[in-house]
Amino acid sequence: SKKQLLLLDPTQQQQLLVAGSAVAVGGLLTCYYWVYQGTKTKRIPIGDGWWGAGEKPQSEDEKVFPFQVQTSDEEIQDLYDRIDRTRYTEPLEDTGFQYGFNSTYLKKVVSHWRHQFNWKKQIAILNKYPQFKTNIEGLDVHFIHVRPPHREGQRVLPLMLVHGWPGSVYEFYRILPLLTNSLDSLAFEVICPSIPGYGFSEAPHKQGFDTLAAARVFHKLMERLGFSDYYLQGGDWGSIITTNMAQMKPECVKGLHLNMLTNKLRGFGVLFSILIGRYLPWLVGFTREDVRRLFGSVGFMERNFYEIIRETGYLHIQGTKPDSAGCGVNDSPVGLAAYILEKFSTWTDFNNRDLEDGGLERKFTLDDLLTNIMIYWTTGSIVSSMRFYKENLKTNIDNRLDNHTGVYVPTGLAAFPNEVRHVPQSWARDRFRNIYSYSYMPRGGHFAAFEEPQLLADDLLQFVKKVEKL
Repeated sequence: SKKQLLLLDPTQQQQLLVAGSAVAVGGLLTCYYWVYQGTKTKRIPIGDGWWGAGEKPQSEDEKVFPFQVQTSDEEIQDLYDRIDRTRYTEPLEDTGFQYGFNSTYLKKVVSHWRHQFNWKKQIAILNKYPQFKTNIEGLDVHFIHVRPPHREGQRVLPLMLVHGWPGSVYEFYRILPLLTNSLDSLAFEVICPSIPGYGFSEAPHKQGFDTLAAARVFHKLMERLGFSDYYLQGGDWGSIITTNMAQMKPECVKGLHLNMLTNKLRGFGVLFSILIGRYLPWLVGFTREDVRRLFGSVGFMERNFYEIIRETGYLHIQGTKPDSAGCGVNDSPVGLAAYILEKFSTWTDFNNRDLEDGGLERKFTLDDLLTNIMIYWTTGSIVSSMRFYKENLKTNIDNRLDNHTGVYVPTGLAAFPNEVRHVPQSWARDRFRNIYSYSYMPRGGHFAAFEEPQLLADDLLQFVKKVEKL
């Protein structure tokens, strides 16, 4: 109203008037945009591939064989010898984690690693769930497969969980018992594969292995295990891979649940909502919580562009020259720990950058964090995991088809408040056309299953019950 307008300061009045003048034009552009969106294709081609060494053989071995993590005294001693030869650089005063991993705190982490951490004990924990490998498209793909105990009257549904970088299947060890050993009327039979090139899955030997290839490989894995339809859940790369799976074979995906939401900051609708969303949120489908998370106290550009630029240096390195940086962290266990654990600090909460210890032990134990590091170290997989960025950057530059393909399977979205970027439901509809649930999670960041397993498990369960009409 005019009275409310007069209560605003001159700058706010000008901004609001400019935004208001854009409503008519923006409305027309938005209508055009949604007409364009309706022309999107409804699935992406499945395709095929061969990622093993050498030429593809006439026939593939489809056997599934048991796997267990192992180690040796020689492997552990080599780790200790390398740790003992580490050179440290003193941090600048009063910098916290603003320059990366603070080396004062790094010495504490490394001391725990060298003197308290028990890798053999952690291997026993890793091996408590049944693990297997099977060869798909020339790669030995590792996966965990957990069946729930039989309970009379309990319904069991298959579910695949997919991790991201710099995580591993170990991220799911806290959530697995919540999903498989539930007293609820519903439980899950869970399959957790390691992305090829990560941890215990063989790395591709040829160029081009991207999220589309991973999606196809994981569909083949589920088919080999005898599943014709199943649920999917993912964050980070797992979010993109499972989304591609839903785009590739929607008839096999009963539902898709994500804890990292992706959309392109493109289109008239998104631009229009950025311009006026802070002042007229209802007009563009924003809630008060959307406004708080998108704009905060620093504004949209600071929260969504400048912060992202500050946090994506790794992406530019890994998307262009992963082998150059990778050879260093693959050779130094302490360098590897600093490189990876800095992400577990900042991506859990940007405010952790102001702390000398990076806030790491607020959500995680050092044993849990170092177990994830050891998976990368003992398998020598950090370089191949980094290459995944370059392969996907190449296909994105080539205008990959999945960016123009909607997701039509039932979808559940869990928006954690400390995720690297917030995507409102109104933006998510650009890609996800059948949203069953959208939850503003009360706490947590990027590594949802690792940080807040109970919250994620509860949201996933409620989503599946909606789909199943239970």
